[in-house]
Amino acid sequence: MKILQKSIAVALSAALFSGMAFAASNTSSAKKNSAGGVRTVARSESASPSDVQFAQSVSDALENGSIEDALALFDSYATEDSSLLSLKAGLLLSSGNVKDADSIASKLLKENPDDIGVLELNMMIAKKKNDAVKKNQYLRKIIKLDPKNCEGNIELGDEQSLRKNFPLALKYYKTAWMSDPTNMEAMFGCGKMSYYTSKDKDARDFFNRMLRVDPENAQALSYLGKLEGENKKYKAAYDYTNRAIASDPNNYDCYMDLGTFSRYLGKYDEAEAAWKKATEIDPDYFLAYAYLAGLYDEMERDDDAYEAYIMVVKKNPDYYYAYESIGLHSWRKGDYELSRKAFVEAAKKNPDNISYPLMATACYLKQKNTVKAKEYSDSVLRKISDKSSLDYKMLRMYHDQIGDMDVVLAVQKARNDSASSGSISNKSGKYLYYLALYYDLKGDVSLAQKYYVEVCAIQSPMFFEYRLAKWAKTADSDDTVREVNKAE
Repeated sequence: MKILQKSIAVALSAALFSGMAFAASNTSSAKKNSAGGVRTVARSESASPSDVQFAQSVSDALENGSIEDALALFDSYATEDSSLLSLKAGLLLSSGNVKDADSIASKLLKENPDDIGVLELNMMIAKKKNDAVKKNQYLRKIIKLDPKNCEGNIELGDEQSLRKNFPLALKYYKTAWMSDPTNMEAMFGCGKMSYYTSKDKDARDFFNRMLRVDPENAQALSYLGKLEGENKKYKAAYDYTNRAIASDPNNYDCYMDLGTFSRYLGKYDEAEAAWKKATEIDPDYFLAYAYLAGLYDEMERDDDAYEAYIMVVKKNPDYYYAYESIGLHSWRKGDYELSRKAFVEAAKKNPDNISYPLMATACYLKQKNTVKAKEYSDSVLRKISDKSSLDYKMLRMYHDQIGDMDVVLAVQKARNDSASSGSISNKSGKYLYYLALYYDLKGDVSLAQKYYVEVCAIQSPMFFEYRLAKWAKTADSDDTVREVNKAE
């Protein structure tokens, strides 16, 4: 928590500074902002030399050891100094001891109700406890006391960012940045929201500002990579992202981007390695498995693609496209039971796509279960309102196992209509596949091959049935495919 780190630093500075000539009261003569709120972490009216010496010991422990080492020092040092207690609460919170941190912070708040540093500490504790009511209560008071407060405006920006109100989030982050131009969190918020609102020049400026402070800042490098990638400068994007990973080697998002840029550069092995690394970093999130599956499909590594799609639905059961691919690969493997289940699930997720019930019905027919084929297809047919549509006619043909001539004429008309515009549409290609499959299931191999060939002749196919047609087309059909291509 960056605000917490700053709070600890402020409390530590206050403890050290209070041993000098500063002896004024927080509530009367301490420096206040324009609205009357005390800017600094609460200080006692004076600090003893021993308090200052102890604060220096804590500082040394933090610099040379760990938070636990610093906290251990408090075990043998009793103090009522406000700044030291603020420091202790911050360290406890940072170490995960929310209960004890809360106890100290609540006591400090009673004694210093308008101290912004104490309010920030209490706000962080409430946030850690998922107490939104108290967190907002402290946040609103901070902003009331100091409308330009950096940490408060960052928190407001974070809230609006989560709500995807990016313009308002940007406004808050800019207020924070103008209040403290060196604050990296404010700069990153400005850059990220500028990126989300398509203000690429501003985004680039903020990220470069961050790099001037910290040349290997992973967040800035990552987003500069995204910007280069969106401009199709994939080599620059690749380089930025590798630098980001060098600074933050366990960043899931960076590995996802690295895989994407590697793929665009033709570095398929590196793309695979990047997305595999992402699955190691977060094995429970589905996206890297989906990207791997797509890569394996592109490389025609069918078995690897199948296994990756299985992982996708394990991690995200609502990702219907993965069910489509599992159905496709299971069909290829001859596992019609799993293929049917996958296509039925895909149909539930996307009921407007007739391909899924057609494939599920075909799976039943492959299993010689005509009764279930009729029952399932009938349940779908009843939900199709347009009984004259080609979707309805095609599924009706599978259901009745007759009526193919009417469907052939309708498909040919759709094919000819799309061909008149210069190419056969993906939708027409899909219907041609289901004609081929129908005849294949009926045992009419030559007629099935005729339509498989027509499907395979389609240029730039964007429908999954094309791959099924390629797998179904026999080797001796290649000459016919070439003839069809010439005719096109």
